[in-house]
Amino acid sequence: MVSSIAKDRLPSTTYHLPLVVIVGPTASGKTSLAIKIAQDFGGEIICADSRSIYKGLDIGTAKPTVGEQREVKHWGLDLVGPGERFTAADFKKYANEAIDDIRSRGKIPFIVGGTGLYIDGVILDYKFTSSEVGFNRGSFESLSIDELHDYCRKNNISLPENSKNKRYVIRAIERNGINNTRNAKPNSNTIVVGISTERNLLRQRIKLRIEQMFNNGIVDETNKLGELYGWDSEPLTGNVYRIVREFIDGRVSLEEAKIKAEIQDWRLAKRQITWFKRNSFIKWCSLDVAEVYIGEILAKQARS
Repeated sequence: MVSSIAKDRLPSTTYHLPLVVIVGPTASGKTSLAIKIAQDFGGEIICADSRSIYKGLDIGTAKPTVGEQREVKHWGLDLVGPGERFTAADFKKYANEAIDDIRSRGKIPFIVGGTGLYIDGVILDYKFTSSEVGFNRGSFESLSIDELHDYCRKNNISLPENSKNKRYVIRAIERNGINNTRNAKPNSNTIVVGISTERNLLRQRIKLRIEQMFNNGIVDETNKLGELYGWDSEPLTGNVYRIVREFIDGRVSLEEAKIKAEIQDWRLAKRQITWFKRNSFIKWCSLDVAEVYIGEILAKQARS
């Protein structure tokens, strides 16, 4: 367990508060771990999830519950409405401002999530050329899907999994607008931990999460979002919402929808692991070991 140091025993604002980063695949238990450690050491959590930024997308994004948000202050949730533009460059700016705010109040900032571009953009200080010179989305939206695919081939841009969706292909092109100016590793006062979960256990956790989504009302949430924002709204054309709509329309059974959702999340988890494994500075460990590892570092810094 974490070495117990009460929040009121943290040193004054002269103490250089670290940045704690917890990464890993979906359903690995990152959020629960971060909440526990943040409670022990007086921290606040910045969610690095490209789905949780959307208002109203709660069950289908496994957003921290109202109760969890009461336990520890969360940032990065409900930032924009479905259909509004929010880039990795926007997240970097938002997260850096949040980190400064959290530290200014003597709290420890935690970045927690599975969106690799969001996290690396902050801790490695990516330079986003599309943000600096302007990304002309309109010029790409006027192209056909075949023309967009041709553009990607010519410019060595990997197509997204949902390559038939224009919005996803355009986003892949936009994400390519990152230049090579970035740091090789995070600042020295940054703790970066990756949650490593045994393959079969992770698949079980994903299956359980999907079951919970359907039990908690994902069908009703999807119907409501479709009526409010339209079925062509970008967040509803991917993730679990697209599959739930297939169930609503009678194209798949409930069990088929659950199986498809599990497969989709498993593929997402594998992509997330592949992304983070590129960063050699990440300390990979199980949830229990991560709790002890982070806790000992924070306790040592608090005593120094």
